[in-house]
Amino acid sequence: MFARLRSDIQCILERDPAARSAWEVLTLYPGLHAVVLHRPAHWCWHHGLRWFGAFIAHFARWITGIEIHPGAKIGERVFFDHAMGVVVGETAEIGDGCTIYQGVTLGGTSLYKGTKRHPTLGRDVVVSAGAKVLGGFTVGDGARIGANAVVIKPVPAGATAVGIPARIIPGTPAQREAAGGRETFLAYGVTQSDDPLSLAMRGLIDNASSQEHQIALLWQAIETLSAGRGQKADCVPSDAARDECFEAEKLTQLVGK
Repeated sequence: MFARLRSDIQCILERDPAARSAWEVLTLYPGLHAVVLHRPAHWCWHHGLRWFGAFIAHFARWITGIEIHPGAKIGERVFFDHAMGVVVGETAEIGDGCTIYQGVTLGGTSLYKGTKRHPTLGRDVVVSAGAKVLGGFTVGDGARIGANAVVIKPVPAGATAVGIPARIIPGTPAQREAAGGRETFLAYGVTQSDDPLSLAMRGLIDNASSQEHQIALLWQAIETLSAGRGQKADCVPSDAARDECFEAEKLTQLVGK
C-alpha cells in the first residue's frame, strides 16, 4: 500500500512543476486523495459492500470535487490534475500513467445495466480540461484528448482527438514513442502543429497566395509579349493584377503558425 502511495506521489512530482515536495502533494492534492479513497471504495463495491463503497465515493466527492464511481477501475500512477468537476462512470477503466485534467467526463451513452457503457483509457493517455469521452470504446495507449473535445468513437494509440465531435489526428513520432511505453509526457491535447482547422486554413492561404502569384506572372508575361510585338498596351485589362497584394503572412499569423 505504501509503495503504491509513494508511486502516486512521485508521478505527481514528475508531471506537475508546481509540486514542491512529497509532503505538499500528500496533504494538499485532491487528485491524490481521490485516488487513495477510490481504492477502498472499489474493494467494497466488488466484495458485496456496495452501499459502503458508494458512501466512501460520495465522501471523496465531497472533499475533492472529483466523482469516481466505486465500480470504475483505475491503474497505477494516475494523476487527476486540479480535476474539479471530473466524473468517472461505473464501467470506465483508466490505464497506468494517465493524466486527467479538470472538468473531464468519462461517461456513457447507454442506459442498459450490466453493459460496458463507459470508455477504457489505455496507458499514458492525457485527457485535457473539459473533454467528454462518451461511450464504451477504447482510447489507445499514449493518445491525447484535446480541451473541450467530445469523443464518441475509438481513438488509436498515439493519436490526438480534438473538436466537437472529435476529429482524429494521427500520432506524431513523439506520441508514438509515448504509446510504445517510453517515458514521455505530453501535457497538452493539441498544438498549433496538429490542429486540423489551423492546418486546413494554412493550406488554403498558401494555395490562394500561390495562385495570385501565378496570375500576376501571367499578366506580366502577356504585357511583355504585347510590348514586344508592338501591340497596344490596352490589350491587358486595366484591372489586371500585375502585382501581388495577397497578405498571406498576416492571415497565417491570425490562424496560428
